[in-house]
Amino acid sequence: MTSFSFWQSLADTALAGDLIDREHALAVLQADDDQLLDQLAAAHRVRRQYWGNRVRLHFLLNAQSGLCPEDCHYCSQSKISSAEIEKYPLMAQDQILAAAARADELKAGTFCFVISGRSPSAPVFEKVLETVRTVKANYDLKVCACLGLLDQTQAQRLAEAGVDRVNHNLNTAEAHHGEICTTHTYQDRVNTLAAVQAAGITTCSGGILGMGESDEDVIDLALSLRRLNVTSVPVNFLIPIPGTPLGHINSLTPTQCLRILCLYRLLLPSQEIRIAGGREVHLRSLQPLGLYAANSIFIGDYLTTPGQAAQQDWQMIRDAGFVLENAQGLPLTDADFGTAAAFSAKPCPVV
Repeated sequence: MTSFSFWQSLADTALAGDLIDREHALAVLQADDDQLLDQLAAAHRVRRQYWGNRVRLHFLLNAQSGLCPEDCHYCSQSKISSAEIEKYPLMAQDQILAAAARADELKAGTFCFVISGRSPSAPVFEKVLETVRTVKANYDLKVCACLGLLDQTQAQRLAEAGVDRVNHNLNTAEAHHGEICTTHTYQDRVNTLAAVQAAGITTCSGGILGMGESDEDVIDLALSLRRLNVTSVPVNFLIPIPGTPLGHINSLTPTQCLRILCLYRLLLPSQEIRIAGGREVHLRSLQPLGLYAANSIFIGDYLTTPGQAAQQDWQMIRDAGFVLENAQGLPLTDADFGTAAAFSAKPCPVV
């Protein structure tokens, strides 16, 4: 069997709804670089089946920064980090609304609202609920809230306020979690996802790759996300931030990142897969190739690190032959962008 045929056979398995076995999953991660284009072709076939040639944009707001009591080793906002970042309590509602207006201007379909901390205090939670209601009343945006650990009551109240999705990343495989965080457990994170799903809110959960995990851990994280039936999967690549315990780790290559994206598409065929933090740092000039496996990116900045200019993202998407979609999943046209950033590629229907 040729390289092309082998990877296409894995696409056949994914499209049939079956799970590729661990041996073949390892083969994806450990393949030589000269097989990468064949892998991307297989991943793109699966992506195209479910998402056509459309790309979703998400806009991220760090609405409360730093001052976190957790010890997540990757995070510049944790209690053990000495990274020089801005630290501030929950932003005023007018500041958050201004960010929502920016998300709308950038053609993001989803406004991702993030606060630092283990779990929101009662006063902060009430402000979050009111802010969500105000954003939903003023903008045609989906709202994804990332608030830390949540219980069933909190999740239900978020649903009543109009939150469309809650983000709570597993971050890494269960076996590797103790190397990354000790102030809460992997099960705490799973429990939060369960509470959110029980409230009828869709879940966004993914991980951070490049934190010293093994290939087996990369696979186990994807399999956990599949079992938990999460709707959206952000794939972050570790940005080594000086002052954090993982600030010295920088082992990822662009081709390794692309293989991970291919694997996640094959293991999670119908999920929204988003290239999240670290896209610019690790994929570099190969960023457009990531869209052949993933169907979503963040536009703008991340939590405490900058992203590339929105115009560059728009141009990258257009040049690669993809089309942006709005919050309702409908393709954006040239008229939506005016003269500043016309998109001429024609949308491809999902088959």
